[in-house]
Amino acid sequence: MGAWQPLSGPSRQVALEILLDGPLSRAELSRRVGLSPGSLTRLTKPMVESGLLVEVEGGPTDARVGRPSQPLDLDANAHHFVGIKLTGDSAIGVLTTLRADVIASVERPLTDPTPSAVADLVLEILDELAVQVPGGTAITGLGVSIGGRVADGSEVRWGPYLNWVDVPFGEILAAHTSVPIVVANDLTSLTEATHWFGAGRNSDRFVLVTIGAGVGYGLVVHNQVVDSPDVTIGLIGHHPLLPDGPRCDRGHRGCALSLLTVGAITDQVGTAIGRPVGYDEALDLAAKGDPAAREVIGRAGRALGKLIAAAANFTMPELVVLGGEGVRLAEVAHDDLLAGLHADRHPSAAELPMVLQPADFSEWARGAAVVAIQTFVLGTT
Repeated sequence: MGAWQPLSGPSRQVALEILLDGPLSRAELSRRVGLSPGSLTRLTKPMVESGLLVEVEGGPTDARVGRPSQPLDLDANAHHFVGIKLTGDSAIGVLTTLRADVIASVERPLTDPTPSAVADLVLEILDELAVQVPGGTAITGLGVSIGGRVADGSEVRWGPYLNWVDVPFGEILAAHTSVPIVVANDLTSLTEATHWFGAGRNSDRFVLVTIGAGVGYGLVVHNQVVDSPDVTIGLIGHHPLLPDGPRCDRGHRGCALSLLTVGAITDQVGTAIGRPVGYDEALDLAAKGDPAAREVIGRAGRALGKLIAAAANFTMPELVVLGGEGVRLAEVAHDDLLAGLHADRHPSAAELPMVLQPADFSEWARGAAVVAIQTFVLGTT
């Protein structure tokens, strides 16, 4: 199958409906896109002939002609994408299908943060994953995500975890590979992945809250990701939660960063028990009833509940998705989370469905792949 030519109008809508929810019957497609069956047939015929859409067996019997209908689908294995998430000390890569199903993954340490060295590492991961594409076909697109501000799908204006300022990273990569490249903010990428292929797929309005090295917030309203340069600077991290909480490095008492990050929790539990601990150990100690660890983790759980309540009170989402490498906090401190949430919500307020994403950096890498998929399908960055 050749390159997907970006579509427009009803053709784009049909392709997106099938990409995100297929296979779909022609009757269901007609309902979704508001076209008559005849108009839909005329529209999809060249898409089938070109190989963009495929007819699959197994549909219900079409009463008009007395034989099974043939739903339309896309061949998700016709194109493959690589997504790479850059942190301050590692690069995590995944190989995905057109529907963002992960086929393979790899993680490499990032020991030299200079742009040229990081570009070499990204290209090594790209090559390593490319040879794992079934059938040996070429990679269709590469997405790279990074914490910080990214412009025009290429330039890293500010990347605090790598100490980058005004780095034309997309251009550096493009000089050494013919694979189309898009560079994106990591939180925006994860929000897009949650929106297109994750827990938020069927929600018109949802929020994504991530906890890990920082605290992140993504918002989808009217089925669109709300994007802004401010997304990249983690403003929600300084939202006040507990007036008697610890101070962050900017002097704020009891803000989200001072209570919810992996670093804050490990520091506070380590101080409380008198020795250094890792994040999972801190949570394990709390789960087993260690009083000092339980106090720190319980306070963090209440703070997370209050943060979710604030997000919900302002944006009234249908769904809350929790993610990031620190998301296990929501499980260990579940009761405290609910206590903090309900303390700041009206008793008559709607219940908030909450979904936890895996506490795995590969989810962030998958987000980078989704931005590459979107760029390929929509023809935009």
